[in-house]
Amino acid sequence: MNPFRKFVSEHERLFQSGKKLPPGRLQKFPRHRKAPERAPKALIFSPHPDDECIVGGLALRLLREAQWNVINIAVTLGGKIARRTERLRELRGACDFLGFGLAVADWEDINPVARRGNCPSWRAAVEIVAEILAEQQPRAIFVPHENDRHPTHIGTHFLVLDALETLPAGFECHVVETEFWGQMTDPNLLVESSVEDVGDLMAALACHVGEVRRNPYHARLPAWMMDNVRRGAELVGRPGGAAPDFTFATLYRLRQWTRGRLTNVLKNGKFLSGRENAANLF
Repeated sequence: MNPFRKFVSEHERLFQSGKKLPPGRLQKFPRHRKAPERAPKALIFSPHPDDECIVGGLALRLLREAQWNVINIAVTLGGKIARRTERLRELRGACDFLGFGLAVADWEDINPVARRGNCPSWRAAVEIVAEILAEQQPRAIFVPHENDRHPTHIGTHFLVLDALETLPAGFECHVVETEFWGQMTDPNLLVESSVEDVGDLMAALACHVGEVRRNPYHARLPAWMMDNVRRGAELVGRPGGAAPDFTFATLYRLRQWTRGRLTNVLKNGKFLSGRENAANLF
């Protein structure tokens, strides 16, 4: 008998049971406190409601391990106008559960076409993002990478980069690039997440009820984070090297915005284990 069939069947059983967990009922779970206002800030520029949960492994660790103030900037509320009120309510529930602050922009046409056309709405959004960065003075910002496939994800990347270019030369912050729809070819950071953190990210993701009902990707989040360890072992580490002993992790590309451009801050790729304080990266 093939022993791996039982292993695979257990994965299937767990996934099917995960789909049946009731989404959006977090009143039964403990709420997490937000960090003090004067704490170092991290801003997550989320193309859609739910991205703050999917890519939030490192941000959640910064909040919990170093008491950073994590603020999610909702760049859009999705493309379906009829769903926006509901998606905002779901987003508030997710951020409240994780302890993230929330600022809602809800722009339209955040995509490469609007950028190429230099539309007035694009220029206005760039100005507002620049104002947010100048006012908040974040120590780190999270943005999708430039090839994250979905037009709004790509648009969000360039929206933030265009805004950074308008700021004074002395402005500095770390830039943490994220992936979901399209994989990065050159990530340099693999961040481990604990069972507790992954469970909470999954629960917060389930707050986005309308989205996970049509596609239960909240139930696939643990598997996605496990596969990140497979990829990160070779892409962040060296080809043929030993994989880190992580079960769950998220891949990022960490750089710094300084003197008007992005610069590398890691000489080699880094595996950030759960034993190390995430703030040591910055």
